[in-house]
Amino acid sequence: MNKAFRVLALQPFYGGSHFQFHRDWTSRSRHQWKTLSLPDRHWKWRMRHAAIYFAKQMSQLAETGFQWDILFVTDMMNLAELNGLLPSRFRKPAILYFHENQFGYPNQRQDQRDQHFLFTNLISALSADRIWFNSKFNLDSLVSSLNTESKKWPDFSPVDAIQSIYQKAEIQPPCLLQPQIDWHHFASQKQARKKNGDPIHLVWAARWEHDKNADDFYKTLVILDRCDFDFQIDVMGQRFQKVPAVFNKIESEFSSRIGRWGYVESRNDYEQVLASADIFVSTAIHEFFGLSAAEAISAGAFAMLPDRLAYPELLSYCYPTEEHRQHLYEGTPESLAEKIIQQSNNGFSFRRLIDGAQRMYHNLGVHNRVPHLDSALSEVVMGWHEHE
Repeated sequence: MNKAFRVLALQPFYGGSHFQFHRDWTSRSRHQWKTLSLPDRHWKWRMRHAAIYFAKQMSQLAETGFQWDILFVTDMMNLAELNGLLPSRFRKPAILYFHENQFGYPNQRQDQRDQHFLFTNLISALSADRIWFNSKFNLDSLVSSLNTESKKWPDFSPVDAIQSIYQKAEIQPPCLLQPQIDWHHFASQKQARKKNGDPIHLVWAARWEHDKNADDFYKTLVILDRCDFDFQIDVMGQRFQKVPAVFNKIESEFSSRIGRWGYVESRNDYEQVLASADIFVSTAIHEFFGLSAAEAISAGAFAMLPDRLAYPELLSYCYPTEEHRQHLYEGTPESLAEKIIQQSNNGFSFRRLIDGAQRMYHNLGVHNRVPHLDSALSEVVMGWHEHE
């Protein structure tokens, strides 16, 4: 089982969490990886054209004498089209990794949903030998949405095929790098700030796009301000060409309370901000795993997350079930503001936060996850050869 296999990875959208997961695994993997990638922009176009592009790249790669034992692709790939474009001699087992699914992505307008992208996810899943999901929520939301959407299709809905996805599915969460911080040092700093009556330090960190719902974060800040609650904020995250207008409102109306603003290039600086936070806040309406929340928890921050999406599942990696409720709010700005004030008044158990950070890293850290991912990949290759 410790044999090293040759893996060809196709990354149609090579950025953000897609890039981070791939880098953290492959840089420590026992397997031999070759990666072909496209930039992380124009996601709709990627799902349309990536199969054509990679089929050509793979043919050119094969002409150099490179051979692979298994294919690893992500959900931005139309795997069925790729298989159809490739010569049969290129056929190898394929793992399809779902970072997200197009059924669960919230559109700004319902009439924007393109059924073709949803169906691409379905036929790619049916074409894969094994399907990996970063969370059970991701898997369940895909199958549930497929069952709902299939009722709108004219006829011959592939109900049995949809249910077969479960038979090939595994939950394979991504890896976490070990934070290069001193938990006890930051806990002491937070305790000192609390004794001095300093403002509560809130951190919001996510992509600056509509699905991360910064509007609710803004509304929460307005409520806190009206309550004369003393706070400071760091707002971090990757920006794209179109930035929601609410970020201008936050920057304008709360400029005196802002510390960090925008993308933090340095990994060490990013971890330092997370570790210094009293409360890490998410307002997302689209989250299939919650990587930034996991990183915040592993840095020792108190995570306050909406009671939806993958967040309850994420908390299971670091806290016993009975402790989940402390970190979940009902999902509205009013409930978030109320819980921030309540938690600040009650104080923080820094020993408990450190224990949670250690459990999070133990369960999701690269030292455990990489060997597990390597073995799971080996099982797919060996199982495929057994059934040839």
